[in-house]
Amino acid sequence: VVRAMIEHNLPREGIQKVFYQGAMFRHERPQKGRYRQFHQIGAEVFGVDNAKIDAELIAMTHTLWQNLGLKKVTLEINTLGSAEARVNYRTLLVDYFTQHKNQLDEDSTRRLKTNPLRILDSKNEDLRGLIEAAPKLMDHLDEASAKHFESFKTYLDCLNITYKINTRLVRGLDYYNRTVFEWTTTDLGAQGTICAGGRYDGLVEQMGGKPCPAIGFALGVERLILLLQAQGLTIGTPPLSIYMVALGDKAQLKSLQIAEQLRQALPEIILYNDISLGSFKSQFKKADKAEADFAIILGEEELNNNEVAIKPLKNQGEQQQMPLEDAIQYFKKG
Repeated sequence: VVRAMIEHNLPREGIQKVFYQGAMFRHERPQKGRYRQFHQIGAEVFGVDNAKIDAELIAMTHTLWQNLGLKKVTLEINTLGSAEARVNYRTLLVDYFTQHKNQLDEDSTRRLKTNPLRILDSKNEDLRGLIEAAPKLMDHLDEASAKHFESFKTYLDCLNITYKINTRLVRGLDYYNRTVFEWTTTDLGAQGTICAGGRYDGLVEQMGGKPCPAIGFALGVERLILLLQAQGLTIGTPPLSIYMVALGDKAQLKSLQIAEQLRQALPEIILYNDISLGSFKSQFKKADKAEADFAIILGEEELNNNEVAIKPLKNQGEQQQMPLEDAIQYFKKG
């Protein structure tokens, strides 16, 4: 996203709010909730450095969880301060963990050299006490970052969004600064993060663009589906699908009119209007292949009576004949 923003000079045009969705790929070993190929939805804001937009993005995800009916999701927040504050804090962490190097596991020993902040995010329960006793970045913030975090919390309070401050939350990428957050759940075992994000105010400049504050989040679609399943939730009901079956030139003409009337009256339906001029049998085969719920049939009898025939395709219901106006009401009632 940042590359695209720079390539098209969008940060120069003021505040930019963008979203994306699509397939992603990861190099790490796949496991439940962490697939080689997965799908992601994200939103990013460029050009705003105040904490109000941080809270606005979180409010967006909060509304999504409410609309989906999700329960037992927790918002965890932290601040990573400025780049300068993090450099000083990194030195404190290295000194602290070096003194206790004999207690570190293999992964944390490696991180001590590459990215000591990630030790704070270790899932090794044997290190919990050591990590809890480590220096807190919150105690070493620069003044501007401390004010930003206080404003951020105030906005969340104003929106009645409950949160938990997690001083171990550092995120996995080095370019984050100030606000970082995760939505977590206990219903998915080890892969408990369903949405995460934060500020990356220096990334645009690092990648060759003009200085531009930015913040964003991403959520994994497959993991969200797993959580919905774990909580016994479904995402609405699929739209009704109808297949128009017409035999003869007059019926084909009439089917065009009826299809348009149905689309106007029932904009949420999926409507297939067969234009192949094939036989009833071939058209019904296509209706089955399309997995349509109903067929609307137009033959000579229906034309003479100024009616349509409705045939259920997914159950053993009886075929009914009625005026189009009644058919519309029939489908509206579900």
